[in-house]
Formats: sequence, structure tokens, C-alpha cells
Amino acid sequence: MVKIRDLLDDAARGLVFSDTPQLDAQIILAHVIGHPRTWLIAHLETPLTPPQVDSAHRAFARLEAGEPLPYIIGHWEFFGLDFNITKDVLIPRPETELLVEKAIRWLTSHPEARSVADVGTGSGAIAISIASHIPNAKIFATDISPAALQVAKSNAKKFNVENQIEFMECDLLPNSAFSLQPSAFDLICANLPYIPTETLHSLPIYGNEPTLALDGGPDGLDPYRRLLKLAPAWLAPNGKILLEIESTQGAQILSLAHDTFENATINLHQDLAGHDRILEIILDED
Repeated sequence: MVKIRDLLDDAARGLVFSDTPQLDAQIILAHVIGHPRTWLIAHLETPLTPPQVDSAHRAFARLEAGEPLPYIIGHWEFFGLDFNITKDVLIPRPETELLVEKAIRWLTSHPEARSVADVGTGSGAIAISIASHIPNAKIFATDISPAALQVAKSNAKKFNVENQIEFMECDLLPNSAFSLQPSAFDLICANLPYIPTETLHSLPIYGNEPTLALDGGPDGLDPYRRLLKLAPAWLAPNGKILLEIESTQGAQILSLAHDTFENATINLHQDLAGHDRILEIILDED
């Protein structure tokens, strides 16, 4: 008879490539048996059924083979919400929470600004987190991947914000024939692919998360060049843009922003590690 303690100890010894083997083993086993991790830790002497042991071993093998943990368990926490995750979407990162924090803070202090675009929504993490904290916000969320949009829509329903968010399949922003009017958005947010192609191909993440959500072209800035060209026509007077960037791209993307916006206040913000992470563009008042 295999007990929870025995399986966790064996699994942790086998997860040699994990930085947190004990934690990963606990998360997987909690998922397999359908109990919170806190319950698991409080019931280490509980025996497991053979099907539970088999399912856990299969999940451990996937992790050992390099599959990211969120894809194995099918969900991941971001900004206090537990998002459904599939291999069609990028795994939400803690760094992106800084963008959401700044968006919510700005919307809270500008109650007249309630129209938001989330460009490249993926799992819907940014759009849904904003909608959950700003109940009267109206959010337009785009993605080029129909599979990603299905995940985002399921998450919007999961958190009861589907009436606040309109989803559309398109490349960045819709063309001018769409029903939205120019200057439609008070706030434009985006966490676009920003890893240079050659760099991406040398990273462990390559092949384990969707390339479409990671590959930013030769220098990692192609999607941002295109978005910055489109954004002026879509941004309302006195509107704001928040873009997550790769930590080494600050000087380049500042230059791109200054080339595009003549009358704007443009700033870089650092994450908790002190790395450049968010580009902020605020249109100056006329």
C-alpha cells in the first residue's frame, strides 16, 4: 500500500531537473487526488488507490520530460485568480502582474476611462484580472489564435466577467472596416511576443510553450513596432498604453515610442527585480 508521504518522497527524488521538486510533487499529487495541497500535507499517512498512483506517476513522467507544470495540471494562478491553461496559451507570469496593477490603479483614478483593449490576450489573464477589479470596464480582447481565444472565453465565464469582455480573432487590432470607431480605447494593454527568434530557439521554453506567443522576430520588437504604428489611431485623447517588455529592450522600445508619439509622456517602469518591464505612454492633454 502506497501512502501519500511515500509517493511524494519518491517523486521528489526523481524530479532532478526541478528547482522545487517537493513542491512540484505536492501540486501534481493534489491535482490527481482532487484535494488542496494543504489537505495533502495534513494527511501524509493516507493510502492511495492504484489508479491514483498510476495517474500520479504518469504526471510526474511528463514533468520529468520537460512539460511545464501548469499544462500538466491545467490551471495556474495569476493576480489571485486560478486560470484555466492549455498548451495553446502562454503560462501567465508574475512579472505581468505589474502591468495589471498599473492598469487597475490608473482606471481607478480615472473613472471616466472605462474602454480597454487587451492586445494578444492569450489566456485572458490581463483582461479578466482588470474586469474582476473594475466592474464597469468594457474590455476588447484580441488574439490571432482561435484556440487561445477559446481558453480566454472559458476563463471569462469561469470568473463571471464574460459580459464585460468582447473577444475578437485578429492580428493585434482590427482593420478599419470593423465596427469600432477610431480613438476607441482609453487604455491599451499588451504583453506581446518579445523574445528574439534566435534567442528563443536556444531556450528550454522553446517547444514547451506556444512559439506564436513568444517569437518577437529578429530583435524581439517586431510586434511592438506594428502595434505602436496602429495605436495612435485607436487611443482616445488623454489615453494610456501599457506594454510589457523584455528586460534588455528598454532603450530600443523607448526610442520606438518617441518616434511614434510626439505629444506624450513616456516612461519605463522596473519590476521587483529592478529590470525594465513596463513601457508606459500617456498622451498629453491638448
